[in-house]
Amino acid sequence: MNVPEKFRYTADHEWILVEGDVATVGITDHAQDELTDIVFVELPEVGRECEKEEAIAVVESVKAASDIYAPITGEILEGNEALEDDPALINTDPHLGGWIFKIKITDAADVEALMDADAYKAHIGG
Repeated sequence: MNVPEKFRYTADHEWILVEGDVATVGITDHAQDELTDIVFVELPEVGRECEKEEAIAVVESVKAASDIYAPITGEILEGNEALEDDPALINTDPHLGGWIFKIKITDAADVEALMDADAYKAHIGG
């Protein structure tokens, strides 16, 4: 499994990459592997305020539909519209092209509370 060191992780298998006061969010390589072929992504509404751990988006695969949770409290700034035409980007490139949304960070402590790469590897048994 690919678990980039510079990301933070949730127990629900979302990753977060912080750049200034904006965080990019997607699902982990482990999660996309478990879901298998992703066929649809419902992006969150831009401008929506959300609370940490709130269901904010949906990823559907040939196996199941899964809620995507906000890893931090903040405002949705952007959704990855490329996923509307090619949801399989999450399968082929989960950590770059397959990002799902960007969120404005309102509390840096939310980010610090997330798992680092080593803790996430232990969480998934790696």
